[in-house]
Amino acid sequence: MSEARAKVPMTYRALATFLRPLLMATTKRDWRGTEHFPTHGGFVVAPNHISYVDPLVFAHFMYDSGRPAYFLGKDSLFEIPIVGGALRRSGQIPVYRNSLKAAGAYQAAVAAIRAGKPVGIFPEGTITRDPGLWPMRGKTGAARVALETRCPLIPVAQWGAQEILAPYARRPKVLPRRTISMAAGPAVDLSDLYDRPIDTAALRTATDRLMTRITMLLEGIRGEHAAGERYDPRRRGVPETGDPTGPAGPGHPAPRDDTNGDQ
Repeated sequence: MSEARAKVPMTYRALATFLRPLLMATTKRDWRGTEHFPTHGGFVVAPNHISYVDPLVFAHFMYDSGRPAYFLGKDSLFEIPIVGGALRRSGQIPVYRNSLKAAGAYQAAVAAIRAGKPVGIFPEGTITRDPGLWPMRGKTGAARVALETRCPLIPVAQWGAQEILAPYARRPKVLPRRTISMAAGPAVDLSDLYDRPIDTAALRTATDRLMTRITMLLEGIRGEHAAGERYDPRRRGVPETGDPTGPAGPGHPAPRDDTNGDQ
């Protein structure tokens, strides 16, 4: 067991002991780029988002890398009996969107980084709305935490989880076993932004760099090129949360499905 694994809460290790064999039995894995994860100290690790299965398979990737990550998760998950308690005891971070408590997730993420922990943030904030499942326009939470702490910001591209559970589907397909591909890249260089105020311009610059790097990594996995213009749900009039193909279509309120509270 690595030193980093040994330091995670007992509940985290217990969950991994239960879930990892299930994932090993039901998936094939193509893990790449874990050498880019710092061996010591905190960092932000930011993957694209294509399925409700993403948090499980991405946590598997991070655990196998020897740097188990702590995640920002929507507050409703923490209200589920037993599940919520396990999430809290394993060190995961609740996000309260659109409330006075929303800033608490950012502060908790910063504190975790400064305590030497890897923090996983899905920068899109929800499953991508791009019809081809390419990374869409990112929110700025991951960049904000990275700039505040000046920690490494590691991009990760993933592919394959959508074959287990398509976006907004309810029934997983575990057979035949699908290959889950994960590719981490070198840290995004934000050094030129460190002496600037952490304002809208700096956050958008940092976020665009991150999303470009994730897209390039995903192109390598998929063996094809993304569309030239990154999908922006606001410009397309598509709800930023909930199933965009369901009854709560453009112009209508949609149920929340965000995996984390990235701003």
